[in-house]
Parts: sequence; structure tokens; C-alpha cells
Amino acid sequence: MITAGIDAGNQTVKAVILKDGAILGHSIAFVGADTEASAQQALDEALKMAGLSRDEVGKVFSTGAGRKLVSFVAGNATETTCDARGAVWLLPATRTVIDVGAEEGRAVRCDAQGKVTDFSVNEKCGAGSGTFTEAMARALEVSLEDFGQMSLGSQQNIQMNAQCVVFAESEVVSLIHAQTPKEDIARAVHDAIADRITSLTHMVGMEKEVALIGGVARNPGFVDALRRSLGCDISVPDDPQIVGALGAALMAAG
Repeated sequence: MITAGIDAGNQTVKAVILKDGAILGHSIAFVGADTEASAQQALDEALKMAGLSRDEVGKVFSTGAGRKLVSFVAGNATETTCDARGAVWLLPATRTVIDVGAEEGRAVRCDAQGKVTDFSVNEKCGAGSGTFTEAMARALEVSLEDFGQMSLGSQQNIQMNAQCVVFAESEVVSLIHAQTPKEDIARAVHDAIADRITSLTHMVGMEKEVALIGGVARNPGFVDALRRSLGCDISVPDDPQIVGALGAALMAAG
């Protein structure tokens, strides 16, 4: 049976095509003014990669913040449910899933079948999400890619006191005026995000193994900071952004 999953996030829509336990295609599209149109675009691109037509797909499930805005699906499931299913399918030893995306971060504890046993979400402040790193990269006038990489070259540990994006940006400007090396500022930013996500993770009762997914998982500076903050190793899938969509495709398969 061929199924598809769509993860309609705040910044991007991800789609995965699944057949008999194998990923045939996947894609990522930016969210425009019309979430459903963006979801259709992502699905079409994933189908093109898979070499399939829409008629060959059985069920399509959606997840993500915009999951209920996609009308052409057979059903939908929460982000926590799909994160757990997708992560355990990819990395069977996973028992704690950390998902850090553009607008929020979440920690999910699950069992060997990918069933959620507890979760916690940071959705009221951007300081635990990708928007925080984007804002701080702009303050340093560097690209987001360079921002993540440069933090690995830090030579000293600097604490950031602000936990709000607006105040943190002012703190970064002050550090720049004090001629603090950009590498050290970048590490301080990533450490601040990692500390917040670590608090979420401890709230659900972290169990090893830990998998990190979501767009921020592609940031090496954050991955390094989270490993140090948690005090353990972290597994990152090859395509961490599509794990939620994969989970939705698995839900569609039953």
C-alpha cells in the first residue's frame, strides 16, 4: 500500500511518500499565503521523486500546525504522535524525541512502538526555536549556516541572561559593542536554546536513546550545544525535517 504524509509547519511543508516500509519520495516547500496550495506543491514534488501519480496513493494524512487546513487528506494526527512514530521507525532504539522547528520546540517520550507516553511543548516563546537563531544571526550580520558553524570555534563560555528574543537581540548587540568574538556569541545563543530544550526534555523524563529532528537539527552549533547540555549523545536522522511527515504517512498506513 502506498501512503503519503504531509507536515504543514509554520515555515515549510514537508511531504513523504511511503510504500511497504520504504520511503519512495520526499520534498520540502515553503509555506505561502495558502497552506493547502503549499501542501499540494510539496506532495506533487514528492510524487515526482517517487515516479508516481496522485491516483496511485491510497491514504494521505497530515500533521503540523496547519494540518487542519489541508482538506484533501483522509485524516490528521498531532505533531507529537507523528514525531514519535517517524523517529522510532527510522531509529528503533529511540525513546526520547526532541523536535525543534521554526516556531516551537517539543520533547516527546515514547515506547518501542513509537507510542507517546509523555510530552512537553515550548510554544509561547521563540527563544526555544529556530526563529531565535535566525534573529541572532541577523544581529551578527552572518548567514544562518555560518552562524551555526562559527559557534563550534568558540574559545570561551559566555552566559546569555535574556530568555526573550527581543531582549536577547539587545544583549547580542551589547556583546558586539564590547568586541566579544562572534564565535563566542554564537555559542552563547545556541547554549541558551539548548538549556531551554533540555528543561523541556527533563520534564518528560528523558530516556535514551535520544533523537533530534526538525529544521534546527541541521544546525551543527545547536546539535553540539544540546549534546553538552543533555550530557549524552544524540542521534540525528539524515533528513531530520521530514520525520513528522514520515510519521503521518505511517499513520495513514495504519
